[in-house]
Amino acid sequence: MAPLSLENINPGVLEAQFAVHGEIPQRAEELGAELLQSSDPMKEFGFTYILRNNLGNPQEMGQEPITFARQIAALAEYPQLSTLVKFPDDVVKRSAELVKANGGSIGAYSSPQGISLIREHVAEFLGERDGVPADPESIYLTAGAAVGIKLMIQLLVASKEDGIMIPVPHYPLYSAVLSLQKAREVEYRLSEEKGWHPSLESLGKSIQDSAAAGTRTRAMIVTSPGNPVGNVLGLEAMNEIISFCASHNLVLMADEVYQSNIANPILKDFISFKRALLNHPDEHIRTRVPLVSFHSISKGQIGECGRRGGFFEIVNFPKDVVKQISKLVAIDDAPVQGQIGVDVLVRPPRPGESSYDLWYQETTRIQQKMNDNAKKLVESFKRLPGISSTEAEGAMYLYPKVELPQRALEAAKKAGKSPDTFYCLELLGKAGICVVPGSGFRQADHSFHFRTTFLGQHTDEFVRRFTKFHKEFIAEYQD
Repeated sequence: MAPLSLENINPGVLEAQFAVHGEIPQRAEELGAELLQSSDPMKEFGFTYILRNNLGNPQEMGQEPITFARQIAALAEYPQLSTLVKFPDDVVKRSAELVKANGGSIGAYSSPQGISLIREHVAEFLGERDGVPADPESIYLTAGAAVGIKLMIQLLVASKEDGIMIPVPHYPLYSAVLSLQKAREVEYRLSEEKGWHPSLESLGKSIQDSAAAGTRTRAMIVTSPGNPVGNVLGLEAMNEIISFCASHNLVLMADEVYQSNIANPILKDFISFKRALLNHPDEHIRTRVPLVSFHSISKGQIGECGRRGGFFEIVNFPKDVVKQISKLVAIDDAPVQGQIGVDVLVRPPRPGESSYDLWYQETTRIQQKMNDNAKKLVESFKRLPGISSTEAEGAMYLYPKVELPQRALEAAKKAGKSPDTFYCLELLGKAGICVVPGSGFRQADHSFHFRTTFLGQHTDEFVRRFTKFHKEFIAEYQD
């Protein structure tokens, strides 16, 4: 046998799938290279560049970095820069504090749990957000929320019979990590007709069916605001989920990385699961359900995906288990610049400080642009035959449903593709738009969706290209 082959590597790696970087984005990379090589791409392809709407990658989509965040990062990286360039006084003060807190240089290792000063600032942020104190010792800084999610699944999965509840549709990181851990997926359905909320009936059926199959369900992952569907859970639904976790002895894992991406806070504001838990109507439950919640600098208005910064907070975890978490985080320290990004996220400029006015203008403009883009896309989808979309309450995605003609289903089968993948490949090849097929997030049987971001500066171009493509596609395959 060869020392290295597909037959003797970890089978979990072969099983793991991550659709946001899957077949469609890979083909988009190839097509992008072909566009560059073409002497006349408009004539040959019908477009000159690809709209990469497959990822929630704000700055690749044209979102400008927040000035305050980049100034802090620049001075932390090279403190002497303040003698060469004029920086606001609050930037100079803050960057000096952060560098000092890490032993005088960001090139030094931080403590495994993260720089203590930054964890204190995170605790202050959480206390202001939730109205209850937070303990810096229960906060862990990570290289993005994904690292924290992987760490927690690694902690919880104790045997091959263990499973984690994940929503359908869901961000494919969850199922990919479960594959790598050789853990079982316990799917629960989100109802499109009910605004992508889970029902207690569906939750109960999921856990009963998994138990009948010999699965010990350990935790439930909930995403709010949602990815890919853009829903925001209300307090009533959250209390039901918390009660469900209590009755089934589940750890509640709350992915809340889109918490500042709220389309209309007056209609539906973000409520954290920690706030919901600690104010639950049943006082006994408040201390019974273990909760871990995740946040990140990759989303929101800061949108610093490449900096790799995030954190998680634990509530109601036994002390002996906490020691094991500390051991796990020590294996994979968070990058210091990512931790500095977290500090900027949780402690932005305050009114009266030098950087506040510009920070407020930039963050407000970014969120308003997202809201405007989302509205344009939803309205454009509503005008087209065979396509529908719920409005985004939060996050940075839409998840339209596409009714595909029978002839399109047959063409997809002939091509050896799922119908939604076939549609998305056609969309890429004929319109230069890269989105993610709904099958990459899981979806109800015989329903077809795709996920698109509403980030960036090219929404009008997206609408123009997509409208033309969809009308022509339906006309070509109409029964």
